[in-house]
Amino acid sequence: MRPLSSWQVPRPIVGVFTDIDDTLTTDGAITPDALQALADLKAAGLHVVPITGRPVGWSEPFAASWPVDAIVAENGAVGLQHTTAHGLRKFYQQATATRSANFARMPQVLAHIEQTVPGAQRTQDSSGRETDIAIDHSEFEQLDPTQIEEVCQLLQTHGLRFTVSSIHINAWLGEHDKWTGACWGVQAWLERSLPDELAHWVYVGDSSNDEVMFKHMQHSVGVANVARFLPRLRHPPGYICQQERGAGFAELATALLGAR
Repeated sequence: MRPLSSWQVPRPIVGVFTDIDDTLTTDGAITPDALQALADLKAAGLHVVPITGRPVGWSEPFAASWPVDAIVAENGAVGLQHTTAHGLRKFYQQATATRSANFARMPQVLAHIEQTVPGAQRTQDSSGRETDIAIDHSEFEQLDPTQIEEVCQLLQTHGLRFTVSSIHINAWLGEHDKWTGACWGVQAWLERSLPDELAHWVYVGDSSNDEVMFKHMQHSVGVANVARFLPRLRHPPGYICQQERGAGFAELATALLGAR
């Protein structure tokens, strides 16, 4: 992993995927410099698509108000696109019947975890979730590494896929993840093939929840606070910013725009 300052930005870069929590946001809110960076990237003609473990309900106002092409929520399961002609539209990777069956089962797993692991509680944004469940480990509640591991083991026992972000443990039924969500979104909204264009896209993130994107993307960047997760990452980002969180995203945007 090398410093972002050493990156020879390839040309052309056509789009940026970004995590949200602790990548675009700082202390739970998007900072003015990060929001301006989104606007500057869009104004320069780049596609911008946040991909997050946050729920679709939480993501809807940002899909409508941020200068982005779309948002992929719930770790690849749900897409949100706002257009002048159609307003806010939702897209799902899973069929309705599959989502309904999964949604009936997952709350039982969530309740079992809350009853079994001391201190484990569902996230405060859980009411906005449609395709996954989430346990808070660092946003409003605090779980230590042993508790986080115990939660992950229980999720695995119940047959759920899971990932650990900087604030939550997200879990779901299905084969989707951030990578498949990125490929699906690019095809659905932009009519492009991400696997065929990897040399022209960048991903930026901050935690274990971003590892699948770090693994697949040819150009991957971590904001500086990714350092706390590096011991857990088999696939770290290729480059790291000097700045943390929203300031790190703005740093990346400056590098991209300066190379155009």
